[in-house]
Amino acid sequence: GNAKTLRESISSNQSAMGFALCIRRSASSLASVCGRVARAQAVSVIVNRASLVPKPSLLYPFVSRGFPYSTATERLKSNQTLLQVIDSEINVSIADDHDVEDETIASSDFPFKIEDNPGLRTVTLTREYNGEQIKVEVSMPGLAMDENEDDVDDDEDGGDGRHEKANETSIPLVVTVTKKSGLSLEFSCTAFPGEVVIDGLSVNRPENSSEEQLAYDGPDFQELDENMRKSFHKFLETRGIKASTTDFLYEYMMKKDSREYLLWLKKLKNFVQE
Repeated sequence: GNAKTLRESISSNQSAMGFALCIRRSASSLASVCGRVARAQAVSVIVNRASLVPKPSLLYPFVSRGFPYSTATERLKSNQTLLQVIDSEINVSIADDHDVEDETIASSDFPFKIEDNPGLRTVTLTREYNGEQIKVEVSMPGLAMDENEDDVDDDEDGGDGRHEKANETSIPLVVTVTKKSGLSLEFSCTAFPGEVVIDGLSVNRPENSSEEQLAYDGPDFQELDENMRKSFHKFLETRGIKASTTDFLYEYMMKKDSREYLLWLKKLKNFVQE
């Protein structure tokens, strides 16, 4: 009877222990599940909060404000208007442009070789005359302004007609005649229609000379004796610097001015289009 009672007691204790273990396992499982649910809810809250932040639109800088878009449109319209004006000017310049190469070849009274580089304001002429090297730098046509115009009375031009040439269209020339020794004579001239005026002259040493540059360039050309002035004009004339040559150069430089203007317009158009 005691043994039976002991077995029943042990069985009852085992049942109680199993029930307790089951309860602990259930509680542990429930805690694990609750933990996962809590973490999932926390992540959901974080995600939902992030979704509430407004996302920047790709068109935001242009649509919402409108200012940059308006500026870009105005700039485009401005460029188009400028291009139209430039194109119109280019068409006019092309219509006015003429080729002068045939005239240069056909001019038998023009003994110089022309070096004309596009983009430069000057043209260089060269030739050899009796062992001398002659170089002429020709500039674009312009108005010859008399520096002493206000000091000279309209009825008094000093007898040389210089005042009458004020405000006439002319081309500046720098003529350099170089000897074999390297010594050169440089003339500053102004070419008017039908006439060449010498403004000044100077004697220059060769660049590689050990002697110092001549400090005294002589008096003003107009202060020289009249016979000396005439002799220097004849000196230049025999070397090709005469009225027929400068009249041809005037026409040439006028057309060069048109070509350079056309080239400048095309460069300007390329810049605006870029």
